[in-house]
Amino acid sequence: MRIISGLYRGRVLKSPSGYKTRPTSDRLRETLFNILQTKIDSETRFLDLCAGTGAIGIEALSRGAGFADFVDKSRRACALIEENLDLLAVPEEQTVVFQSTAEDFLRRAAEKNERWSVVFYDPPYADNYLRVLKAFGDPESGLLEADGLLIAEHHAKNELPDAVGLLRRWRLLKQGETHLSFYEKN
Repeated sequence: MRIISGLYRGRVLKSPSGYKTRPTSDRLRETLFNILQTKIDSETRFLDLCAGTGAIGIEALSRGAGFADFVDKSRRACALIEENLDLLAVPEEQTVVFQSTAEDFLRRAAEKNERWSVVFYDPPYADNYLRVLKAFGDPESGLLEADGLLIAEHHAKNELPDAVGLLRRWRLLKQGETHLSFYEKN
């Protein structure tokens, strides 16, 4: 797995051995960031939720995001994310890695009035996506900036709703059996 563009372009990330992950393909990652290119700048606060290796959040930093939070419930995944950040010498002030479930992390973040410009949510395909979508779509939460985006990666068989609370899907990208649903606040 390599970084596709930007500051860390061409650098290879460590991948887990013997660990069950489903990394986002280079091709899909490139397509995703071509769509996001106008949304990422030094003011962007990026959330890589269910981060795995951290490749998506690191790609965002490589392309100019000012800050990235990485969240994964696996201790091994969090250690791997830290290794990848160290490998690339990403400045510590640009990142935080959290070991937590998505729901627990978002509950604490809402209490602290945290918010993000861009959120990438890529849980195991069997997870219940609606709990996280509802957290971002809740009018009381404020987790997503007014012009922010939430992108959920999911299997083609797992159809996500067009709307959840204040979230409205404005684009569905299909690449084989993998889909990306792009949501924004209405």
